[in-house]
Amino acid sequence: MKQTDAENSRELLNEQVVYYRTIAEEYESLALPFPGDAELTAALDAFRPTGSVLELACGPGRWTAQLLRHSEDVTAVDASPEMIALASARVGPGRVRFVSADLFSWRPDRRYDVVVFGFWLSHVPPGRFASFWELVADCLEPGGRVFFADDAYRTADELIEGARSTTIRRRSSDGADHRIVKVPYEPADLERRLAGLGWRISVHPTSGPFFWGSGSRAAG
Repeated sequence: MKQTDAENSRELLNEQVVYYRTIAEEYESLALPFPGDAELTAALDAFRPTGSVLELACGPGRWTAQLLRHSEDVTAVDASPEMIALASARVGPGRVRFVSADLFSWRPDRRYDVVVFGFWLSHVPPGRFASFWELVADCLEPGGRVFFADDAYRTADELIEGARSTTIRRRSSDGADHRIVKVPYEPADLERRLAGLGWRISVHPTSGPFFWGSGSRAAG
């Protein structure tokens, strides 16, 4: 029996979770060797994520630690217990409320002043783009703000289904192949798409392949 698009999407997302659980210990060593990373750090500091902050897909906690410099409290969500363990060790006990959950089924139990996610949006399937931003809206207090960063970098050998596909292949250090989602957004196009969903967000390129965006829901 032919799988539905939804079933195929769920299978792909499960593979994506397995990949990031598998590479948790080596994740930071796999960072792209390009300029622009320091610009993201500076942009987040200039944004000043104050108040109660929610971090989606926190990974090993690099940004979690930076958020603590500005916020009153931080809740960090990730689908990988291995990533959460690394993040918890990085920031110390009791400073962050960590939640292990799949972001495609998780729902918030409260609202926040700021929502932050780094290098996550490109891993959201195109068909779930609008519903993901509905989730972000549900997480925010009225007048709440959003900050995100990402990249559109994909290597030729990752493009197993061609350059137009948003599904790529990555190989973990144990030699296993994993399919993951990697949507190559362009900042101007992403800004327009978000405006169409009722967001007022500016998206800025850096000197490397990275970009960052910040803003809030449009008035009304």
